[in-house]
Amino acid sequence: MSEVITSAEFQSKVLDEKQPVLVDFFATWCGPCRMLAPTLEEITKEMDGKAKVYKLDIDQSPEIASRYGVMSVPTLILFEGGQVKKQTVGAQPKAQIMAMFD
Repeated sequence: MSEVITSAEFQSKVLDEKQPVLVDFFATWCGPCRMLAPTLEEITKEMDGKAKVYKLDIDQSPEIASRYGVMSVPTLILFEGGQVKKQTVGAQPKAQIMAMFD
């Protein structure tokens, strides 16, 4: 399972990371978030050593979700060098998520 990070870990695990980092902003009550989980697991394995994939629960870390304007879940944000590179909202097919890394 993709690692769920907290607000306290966000700076070190996402913003300070040298590799690209894909963050899944999710909620435990969100059906599409649960549907997306197996796809993210595949991506986590395929991108091992090339990128990091984390999940961030918007109910546990609302200040981070607010900082990045997350209004709907799931929202996927790709960070590179501490900056937002790409963002998508909703459960997306694997190919579309993988294209975010291009």
